[in-house]
Amino acid sequence: MMVDNSTTFNQNLFSFLDASPTPFHAVQSLVAELGKQGFKPLSEQAAWGTLAAGRYYIIRNGSSLIAFTLPEACNLAEQGVRLLGAHTDSPCLKVKPRPENVSQQLWQLGVEVYGGALLNPWFDRDLSMAGRVSYLDQKGQLQHVLINFQKPLAVIPSLAIHLDREANQNRSINPQQHLPPIIMHTEPGEQPDFRALLEQQIRTEHADHPIGTVMDYEIALYDTQPAGFTGLNNDFISAARLDNLLSCYTGLQALLTASNRPAMLVCNDHEEVGSMSASGAQGNFLQSVLQRLTQTPEQYARMIANSWLISADNAHAIHPNYADRHDAAHGPLLNRGPVIKTNANQRYATNSETAAMFRHLCQQADVPVQDFVVRTDMACGSTIGPLTAGQIGIRTIDIGVPTFAMHSIRELAGSQDPYYLYSALNYFFN
Repeated sequence: MMVDNSTTFNQNLFSFLDASPTPFHAVQSLVAELGKQGFKPLSEQAAWGTLAAGRYYIIRNGSSLIAFTLPEACNLAEQGVRLLGAHTDSPCLKVKPRPENVSQQLWQLGVEVYGGALLNPWFDRDLSMAGRVSYLDQKGQLQHVLINFQKPLAVIPSLAIHLDREANQNRSINPQQHLPPIIMHTEPGEQPDFRALLEQQIRTEHADHPIGTVMDYEIALYDTQPAGFTGLNNDFISAARLDNLLSCYTGLQALLTASNRPAMLVCNDHEEVGSMSASGAQGNFLQSVLQRLTQTPEQYARMIANSWLISADNAHAIHPNYADRHDAAHGPLLNRGPVIKTNANQRYATNSETAAMFRHLCQQADVPVQDFVVRTDMACGSTIGPLTAGQIGIRTIDIGVPTFAMHSIRELAGSQDPYYLYSALNYFFN
């Protein structure tokens, strides 16, 4: 039964990943599913008053989302809220504001590296572009629209080994010089215009939008290879943006089952660059929403004291070719369940109380659980967990699905682990 459930779950996860090449598209995908399940949109600009029992969601910047359920006769101060936190962004290459460059009669795009990306895997891939475009319509009104070229239209070719004999021993990448992708052959004297290309794409995707002039954009490149199974027995799943859209999707599916108690899914943008933004975990998005759900500071403080947050962000599985990069006693395995992430220096928010809660929860849900602690002589990454715990004052644990090749253009996880995580979160919300 577990295999059948996880297979279907993963196939739906693949569809979500493929439809979500940017944080904007990820939120759009989440909203589409929430709408089907009866969740109603709330605007931060509008007055909420006292919300009736129901299902709601709020979007900020088009790239961050909070969705929650309020059961009948719930008392937030007494019950608190069960929260699942994740992030919508992934390391990638973003197009610069003035990206046009022609060299050797080839149109290349100037790009910036977003987040801590592994750069080598970006070479020799079939790349496309997607993102948000802001434009003036024919009436002079500012509008915003999402676009996705979908087809392969860019590539970053490697330099042939004949011209770089040391490539397999010592290959360094200069992001400014070596990463601009090629998108088109040009004729002598031709001057490409990236904004004109975006206008053309908007007309193609959104024929009903009377576009005038493109004003600005946030466009990212992505790998066109779809998500899928790999391994002789479909032991693994391979995809872009597993970190951390896997947690967003799994949290969404668990939230849809919540009925007995107040539950909330928080999907922040900008985690990969430190979370310091209006839509990041260091912004006030979550705090603002939580405060508006109560009437007095006393009720708010009691609600926070009775709440729990699971911060779900992928964990480093022990790699068979680099096992020495792990503490041998804390090397999570693929397909062996979610990982509790602990760090004595508070790079993760886990403490003994929250770890014990999650272990007990997994025990009740019949889900295996593992531990990760970084080697004592290595630096430790972080998540939205400590940021949210410090800002809100909520009990928090950091967990995640074990993963290989984190921050690569294509990551790998065990095919059983997403459903294990879903089972644990489903139990948590209910």
